[in-house]
Amino acid sequence: MVTLQDSNTATLINSSTQQLVNPTKDFMPINGTDYLELYVSNAKQAAHFYKSAFGFSSLAYRGLETGARETESYVVVQDKIRLVLTSPLKSGTDIGRHIDQHGDGVKVTALWVDDATYAYEEAVKRGAKSYMKPTREEDEHGHVVRSGIHTYGEVVHIFVERKNYNGIFLPGFEKWETSYNPPSVGLKYVDHMVGNVDLGRMDYWVKFYEEVMGFKQIMSFDDKDISTEYTALRSKVMSNGNGRIKFPINEPAPGLKKSQVDEYLEFYEGEGVQHIAVATDNIVETVTELRNRGIEFLQVPSTYYDVLQERVGKIDEDIDSLKELGILVDRDDEGYLLQIFTKTVQARPTMFFEIIQRKGATSFGKGNFKALFEAIEREQALRGTL
Repeated sequence: MVTLQDSNTATLINSSTQQLVNPTKDFMPINGTDYLELYVSNAKQAAHFYKSAFGFSSLAYRGLETGARETESYVVVQDKIRLVLTSPLKSGTDIGRHIDQHGDGVKVTALWVDDATYAYEEAVKRGAKSYMKPTREEDEHGHVVRSGIHTYGEVVHIFVERKNYNGIFLPGFEKWETSYNPPSVGLKYVDHMVGNVDLGRMDYWVKFYEEVMGFKQIMSFDDKDISTEYTALRSKVMSNGNGRIKFPINEPAPGLKKSQVDEYLEFYEGEGVQHIAVATDNIVETVTELRNRGIEFLQVPSTYYDVLQERVGKIDEDIDSLKELGILVDRDDEGYLLQIFTKTVQARPTMFFEIIQRKGATSFGKGNFKALFEAIEREQALRGTL
């Protein structure tokens, strides 16, 4: 089902008219993340939350006032990050069923491509299940072409081709103008997005991204890397050719108690997006402002910072400031990174955000795994789900 288009503006593309690009190298070029669509129970309130707490601004709207009768969507933006927050307007809808089963969560990861028909045809040819055939959507500002495939759980990838479009977002949307647009907190773009899958399914989805989309596995962590006294998980990181799209895939591993992935799968009632990592150029300023706006973060013991400099070497930031905010640091051969994780941002203990600043590092903070997961376990214990 397509949720981001008006039936009056969409027509199927005749694939025979499309010119295919040379697939010999990176057969599915992706320019970056176009948008993330979350199905939420109250899009208007969710938009206010992401604006007030996370520093997003109003961008576009689609609902009853624009002619849509089944759904309402608010689009918020911060630098290169666009979130589409969608709710049903009636009972008995597929979106309503999705929310009833999973709670608020990511449905669509939209990928910006030069040719949405080519991307779709290549993916389906290589084994992907079709979600949305190549569809042309147009208005007075031009046209876009979108297509889509299914991935893990109910998450889908939508390929977006917008080189012939100059509108505010997509056909069917109007500019959302409001006097309330709090200042940005400095978030720049989506760094990576993590998926949680069932036990024994990680390698299946690794193979999917390799064969269907041409991604490469760039890192792997087993339960010796990601474990505490009580819980463990496994993870493999998939990346497209230019490195702009990175999808770590997690699965649970046997442990004495229920892991964070097990908890997610139980309360999300299936596979899905665990967290969205968003980049900043100044994590101290960003996290300070987020805390001032009420965002809560996982906290590690203060002893984490006692040997921080010995472990990671010289860094530019003041360690006392990092300790005050609970920001973690790790180093690899390319440089270092700083990261921190919010608590879950909806009623269920499912999706959360990571704030990350990279200073050369291309890794994912392996040196922080133990401290981070112990912090998560403390939250699980409070919820009675460990």
